[in-house]
Amino acid sequence: MSENLLGNIRIVLVEPVGALNVGSIARIMKNMGLTNLVLVNPRCDRHDESARIMAVHAVDVLENAKVVDSLPAALAGCQKAIATTVRSRSVPINLQPAPVILPWLLSSDVESAIMFGAEDRGLSNDELKYAQKFICIQSNPDYPSLNLAQAVAICAYELYQSWLKLKDPSLETTNPTVIRESEISNAPIDVLDGYYQHLEEVLLEIGYLQPHTASVKMEKFRRLYNKANLQPKEVAMLRGILRQVRWAISHKSSE
Repeated sequence: MSENLLGNIRIVLVEPVGALNVGSIARIMKNMGLTNLVLVNPRCDRHDESARIMAVHAVDVLENAKVVDSLPAALAGCQKAIATTVRSRSVPINLQPAPVILPWLLSSDVESAIMFGAEDRGLSNDELKYAQKFICIQSNPDYPSLNLAQAVAICAYELYQSWLKLKDPSLETTNPTVIRESEISNAPIDVLDGYYQHLEEVLLEIGYLQPHTASVKMEKFRRLYNKANLQPKEVAMLRGILRQVRWAISHKSSE
């Protein structure tokens, strides 16, 4: 088993508001063997003294955090992405507990990410569409919303426990949560996104999609394809079909 499985995992914070939270997250990440912190359009300063104080001995995680201006940039090169959300949005999604779904990130030695929304709004539908699987941290339904740093702490802890069980199978319980997948290479998220854009363009051209409803239907297509864990060759095949559809349309038009 690769010792770098935890090193492959990015903690992605979308528009974090509080420097205290970012500092706390850096600390819990280092506690649990995670080092890759990515901030998307942060609304706070990670260099703020309050963030450094909360990070304690994890200032290196804070200082080395990558700052990007978009979620696709944060996920560039990733083959797996999990999003956290407290509720299902307009498109039905399969919400699963953290101990059940997080081991999926450890099932192969690839770049992956766990996405967390801003403290004041969570992740939007447009941001959720980049994930293949979804976590809902089980909590009291009367007050289910967790502080951002607390949510990251729970996920980081569960992830580290799963990693320990991979290192030492004797730690596994009678109801194992760590399930090793066959060693397959899933298509990177940016490759999938390119296919989804291509698909939307073609479906608009042939009239299957209408501009005013395209975004909702495309979310459903994303959910459908994400369940399949597409490999690069499969995405290439699907794009080949779309190119052939376009050729057939233009050929028919010329006739």
